[in-house]
Amino acid sequence: MNNKTDAPITVIGLGRMGQALAGAFLKAGHPTTVWNRTASKADPLVAEGAQLAPTVGDALKAGSLTILCVTDYPAMYELLGADDVALDGTMLINLTSGDSTQAREAARWAEQHGARYLDGAIMAIPSGIGTAEAVILHSGPQQDFEAHQPALDALGTVTYLGADHGLASLYDVAGLAMMWSVLNAWLQGTALLRTAGVDAATYAPFARQIAAGVAEWLPGYAEQIDSGSFPAEVSALETDARAMTHLIEESEALGVNAELPKLLKKMADRSIAAGHGGEQYPVLIEEFGKPHND
Repeated sequence: MNNKTDAPITVIGLGRMGQALAGAFLKAGHPTTVWNRTASKADPLVAEGAQLAPTVGDALKAGSLTILCVTDYPAMYELLGADDVALDGTMLINLTSGDSTQAREAARWAEQHGARYLDGAIMAIPSGIGTAEAVILHSGPQQDFEAHQPALDALGTVTYLGADHGLASLYDVAGLAMMWSVLNAWLQGTALLRTAGVDAATYAPFARQIAAGVAEWLPGYAEQIDSGSFPAEVSALETDARAMTHLIEESEALGVNAELPKLLKKMADRSIAAGHGGEQYPVLIEEFGKPHND
């Protein structure tokens, strides 16, 4: 098996992220072949020692592992489905952003064309690639991940999630839900405090402490969700709902947007109406786990 530094890698797609991926492989000592529709984007990588393939087919032949990082899944099909591209026997890792359905469909398509396939998601910005802070998620056959993990380690902290090809995309969007929710909550609080002359920099350390404290609750709350039992060990949902009313009223009184706390209160009210007012906050998983039409 190729070791960490001699496995030849191909990277298809040289946007900012693709360039960062190829650069990390080069830095780790991998012979790296690249291809991009606009060939000039490869110039900095070629200057560092990468080989520019004239066609996608040539690029695929050059690497024992091919990393895809293109605009979207349709772009992947367009490139790999061309008549002059042979996929039989290739190992593809698709780091293109998409959803879990697209990932599973792409896996079936690739396998039908004779390729081995892992789907992945990049939880990092381009400048973080190649550092431990860059988390790269992978899903698909475990043996394929393990066979190529030594090479993938050049990208950052690589994680295997399971055989379901859709898991990486699902984890990706779940992570985005966390990110935006934390940021939106902080912005709500910042908007409130600004009405009293408190600037964002002053509030940020306090908000960070609150966010870290709440994060500590997650393992215990997860046990409640997985067991389906929500005893009010800290507070009951109906108590939280009353506090939500205070947040809404304070926001409206200060001329601050109250849409976010109103949404939270609306979901809590539905759960309370369904008889869950005496249970703990994670019982709201029942509301998050089903569609709702206004």
